[in-house]
Amino acid sequence: MGELGEVVLITGLAGIGGTGLGGGLGCLFRRDSSRAVSLLLSFAAGVMVAVVCFDLLEEAAGEGGLFRAAAGVLAGYGVTAALNLLLERGRSWQRSGLFLAGVVMAAAIALHNVPEGMVIGASFAGGAGGGWTMAAVIGLHNIPEGMAVAVPLAAGGEQRWRAAGMAALTGAPTMLGAMAGYRMGTMGPAALTAALSFASGAMLYVVFGELLPEAEELWRSRAPALAAVVGMVTGMVITRG
Repeated sequence: MGELGEVVLITGLAGIGGTGLGGGLGCLFRRDSSRAVSLLLSFAAGVMVAVVCFDLLEEAAGEGGLFRAAAGVLAGYGVTAALNLLLERGRSWQRSGLFLAGVVMAAAIALHNVPEGMVIGASFAGGAGGGWTMAAVIGLHNIPEGMAVAVPLAAGGEQRWRAAGMAALTGAPTMLGAMAGYRMGTMGPAALTAALSFASGAMLYVVFGELLPEAEELWRSRAPALAAVVGMVTGMVITRG
């Protein structure tokens, strides 16, 4: 198995494994711990910010300059924000039936996972240890997404094992994103800058547009902010250690 195959395999474990685990948990447990999920999301957000700032963006700017890196960040942010609109539309379908809501959510999250896969592929292409870190963080991030797919499907009458299976499949597109991100990152300095900066923008949207607002909504306390800071310190140690 070549290096690209290993990257795709690792990304598949993070993508399919994360959403599949979330789907299984969503089908097994009717009640979840909002506080635990809030802390998990905040911690993951902090790690992502540290990896972006101390690893991905630093290397992107060093390879292609600040202007190209900034342009890539904005592009990654914009594309991910557009895909997130599909998620919001999917959530609005909940009024029309739980099963249909689950199907729409599954399709939207599958598309949404492509840039997340690019983050992992680009991180591995950069030659830094950030690829493993991003795979782990994105895997954790995918757990609530898997739950968001499986819960309405199961509540709408679908068999639990099939609902969990559909949730797991939504993580498969991360592997396509990983291949694209890795290929771009190994084509030369300019392509590596584009891949790393695009991935950084995508992750910054996930952090500030999804993870932190969701964590705050789940638990209105100062604890999630502390968890985010601990996550940042952890990410800084990982990338600089």
